[in-house]
Amino acid sequence: MTDVKKGLTADEVEQLTNDGMVNVSVGKQSKTIGQIVAGNVFTYFNLIFAVFAVLLAFVRSYNNMTFLPVIISNMFIGIIQEIRAKKVLDKLTVVNAPKTSVIRDGQLHTVASETLVKGDLCVFSAGNQLSADAILVDGFVRVNESLVTGESDEVVKNAGDILLSGSFIVSGECKAVLTNVGLDAYAAKLAIEAKAGRKKHKTDMMQSLDKLVKTIGVLIIPIGAGLFLQSRFAVGGSIKSSIDSMVASLVGMIPEGLYLLASVALVVSVMRLGKKNVIVHEMNCVETLARVNVLCVDKTGTITRPDMSVTHVEILDYTDGYGKHTDYHETERIIKNVVAAISSDNATMEAIHSYYGIEEECECDQVFPFSSQNKYSGARYGKDVYLLGAPEYLLLDSYPDYRNIIDKYSCNGERIVVFGLANEQITGEAVTKAITPMAFIILENEIRETAKETFEYFKKQGVAIKVISGDNPLTASKVAIRAGIDDATHYIDATTLKTDRDIADAVQKYTVFGRVIPEQKKKIIEAFKMAGNVVAMTGDGVNDVLALKCADCSVAMASGSEAASNAAQIVLLDSDFSKMPDVVGEGRRVVNNIKRSASLFLAKNIFSMLLTIFTLISVNLYPLYPTQLSFLGIFTIGVPAFFLALQPNKSLIKGDFLLNVVLKALPTGLTDFIVVTIITIYGNCTGAPHEQTATAATLVLLTVGMAALVRVCKPFDIIRVCVCVAMACGIVFSMIFLRSLFAMVVLKGLALNLTVMMMVLSLPLYRYVCRMTAWLIDFLENHNRHFRHLLKG
Repeated sequence: MTDVKKGLTADEVEQLTNDGMVNVSVGKQSKTIGQIVAGNVFTYFNLIFAVFAVLLAFVRSYNNMTFLPVIISNMFIGIIQEIRAKKVLDKLTVVNAPKTSVIRDGQLHTVASETLVKGDLCVFSAGNQLSADAILVDGFVRVNESLVTGESDEVVKNAGDILLSGSFIVSGECKAVLTNVGLDAYAAKLAIEAKAGRKKHKTDMMQSLDKLVKTIGVLIIPIGAGLFLQSRFAVGGSIKSSIDSMVASLVGMIPEGLYLLASVALVVSVMRLGKKNVIVHEMNCVETLARVNVLCVDKTGTITRPDMSVTHVEILDYTDGYGKHTDYHETERIIKNVVAAISSDNATMEAIHSYYGIEEECECDQVFPFSSQNKYSGARYGKDVYLLGAPEYLLLDSYPDYRNIIDKYSCNGERIVVFGLANEQITGEAVTKAITPMAFIILENEIRETAKETFEYFKKQGVAIKVISGDNPLTASKVAIRAGIDDATHYIDATTLKTDRDIADAVQKYTVFGRVIPEQKKKIIEAFKMAGNVVAMTGDGVNDVLALKCADCSVAMASGSEAASNAAQIVLLDSDFSKMPDVVGEGRRVVNNIKRSASLFLAKNIFSMLLTIFTLISVNLYPLYPTQLSFLGIFTIGVPAFFLALQPNKSLIKGDFLLNVVLKALPTGLTDFIVVTIITIYGNCTGAPHEQTATAATLVLLTVGMAALVRVCKPFDIIRVCVCVAMACGIVFSMIFLRSLFAMVVLKGLALNLTVMMMVLSLPLYRYVCRMTAWLIDFLENHNRHFRHLLKG
């Protein structure tokens, strides 16, 4: 049995740890180095390339194995980048790891939650999230169990009640003894059960790439078999030439670097953000942020600094129920005693404690911890119950009598809480009779210095800012105006929103929502999503948790509650909202640049697919060697794509990822197919050697590839110019010194003349196909609603 005053001893903790009664987590968020290596080495396409290498080695066609260095390089790049990101994030995760206050040997310690043991005596207060099941032994708390039970109502817990892991403390403070830890805890069992049948959510980009990879992965097997059989028996080629032809076709169809490019770009972004003290719990949310067009923010801690200060206390003329008049000093004494009895577990109470110089709690008959649902806290002294909270929730029908006082301060963006005597039996539920006010306490938050600049950035990026606050709507509006948020004069009191329909209508009209309770925050987020928006939510309090879980992308301030940090996908370790442009910018950079680079990869896939079909129909050898496709891939696709994927790019993301990429890749793929088909037909008609036509086709493909690279690089900057020049120099160098490696031969006679002519004609042909594709897109966009929706989102 645990001593409920002193807790466990050090020896007991050590013994329980050795016995396995420790609070190990369900699973680490980061991969092990072994998992990273295995994930990059043991892939389906790596297996395919290994089979190709074995087949080429079997027929001693070693010069056509030039794709192997590219594949090996891809693997090493992926492994190195993921390990680098892991090291950065693991360091940050240690700093931000969940911690718990625990009493051991009679002393209060703060330890990592994973080191807790069964029987530990823990101290929980507002904002804490429970990492293990416990039984409450002392104190009184309000708990939200929505993350484990689905019920969003706050539950009052007293001595003897069970506290479930995964729930979080809304208000109050208690001592509790841990009963189930680690994998035996309630939340852990739910997580394991859910993990067994849950598919990991993937964003549009990764879903599109998965779909593409799986489709090609299925197609290459029958196509490869068909090409080999045709080349060997219909064309009469040797086993070596048949294998060369088959491998060349399939190598061109496989987007070997595209999926890696996307993964590495996301990993690099996560690592970059990590170096800026931003933890990304879910890598896919980097892409989601790129598509965000509505950002919901809380006032306190986001627009303003989290710490508050009392600027003024306005004492009212007050006569109690016995006809006794209370003077100024008596009222202040009562306020000070009541405030001293209430723990400073939120920013408001911290500020009031600081104003009155309160250091120790005062005795009273009963304390009512603050509830974000009912918007008050209080204390009972005999028959008298004094409450402190939001005027709208405590003054009720008498609110208009004090509007002049409230509006005087609200118009300056200050926050107001009312202090007074309850006129009914208080049980901790919502007040139904107006209190008798004794004083108004005025508080303020300073606007963050970087707030205006940050909101101006989002305005330029086409992201609408919505303020969702528990404060008075006029106060929140004035603060939002000072912070430079557009349309901040359009505000509404959320207490007037009674139905889901009211909320759905309100999100279309208003920018600032005041007096919002936690459940309403969630419904407001849902309403924005139902209206077709991609919604991000920032918050730092316990009352933000439900909304954070509901948002497409959630961002928490580390200085806020532990529950908010655990619920969010992204955590700002230094709680600096001005980092948000960096976070959103990273997402947009990744998706825009992958979209730009992916068009280079898919152009080769489209061309190879069309050329393979042509080869099968015309009963020819595939017109290119595998090594020549590697030549093309290195200098016009792979190397430039990796440089372009790391470029700045902050444009808003819209539309279907795969459709947009295919449309950008189509002109290059069609042009490649047309020119190679012409050269192949020429070779068949003139009886030109296969080596001559293959070299001619490669040179023309390099010309079109460079034209496509130039198109993708526009608008130019110094890096993009350097990439284009470097790739051109690489091609020239390879043609002079590495001809035999890439199976390039010296062109003669008609083959040389045809190559020069096709290189010259390929450029205007490419421009013409680009225009035709643009015309087709415009036509479909104007005449097909579904296509327009996919293209523009």
